[in-house]
Amino acid sequence: MIEPHSDLSPWGMFLAADLIVQSVMVGLALCSVATWTVWLAKGLELRAAKRRARAALALLEEARGLADAAERVGFAGGPAAAFVRAAVAEAHLSAGAHGDGLKERVASRLERIEAEAGRRMTRGTGVLATIGSTAPFVGLFGTVWGIMNAFVGIAKTQTTNLAVVAPGIAEALLATAFGLVAAIPAVVVYNVFARSITGYRGQLGDTAAAVLRLVSRDLDRGALRHLKAAE
Repeated sequence: MIEPHSDLSPWGMFLAADLIVQSVMVGLALCSVATWTVWLAKGLELRAAKRRARAALALLEEARGLADAAERVGFAGGPAAAFVRAAVAEAHLSAGAHGDGLKERVASRLERIEAEAGRRMTRGTGVLATIGSTAPFVGLFGTVWGIMNAFVGIAKTQTTNLAVVAPGIAEALLATAFGLVAAIPAVVVYNVFARSITGYRGQLGDTAAAVLRLVSRDLDRGALRHLKAAE
């Protein structure tokens, strides 16, 4: 337990705290670092993905058919290219087929691609939910442990002098502060990402719908009979 004239700065209280309380605070500090790392990495990834999705949707809206869309979007990476590639492949496999059957099969492929792209974008955000929900309780555990040690120190010294007992209690409360510092940003960042990913999924849905419109347009024109799947 800290002596009356010990360093009562956060760093001083951390150094004077019990080993278990120190371990709790170090773990919570690492959780906070993880939160900001996910925020930076996932934020950049999501921003770039939404920008690419907007650009691809604009190109698809200008395309006259699947062949034109393939030339505009290309067959590289990204959900939009995957949508076009899947539509072209299904059209090739369904050579000679017409009508709603082909559109349903294309829609089924696009739904799976869209779902996978959405799941891929949510990877890494689960840790934010875990930190946000558990960090306060981990900090509370450190506080309870530290206060327990403070009361043990009171019993050993047989004094209730506030100058003697307050440092130990302050060390314990510091663990709760660490828990809140780790939890609050995690919850806020998780909610921001949840809304942003929902918007991104909406963009994917718009892109898939644009590809389906191209399929329908080509069916009406009979253009799919001449469309080859990209190698």
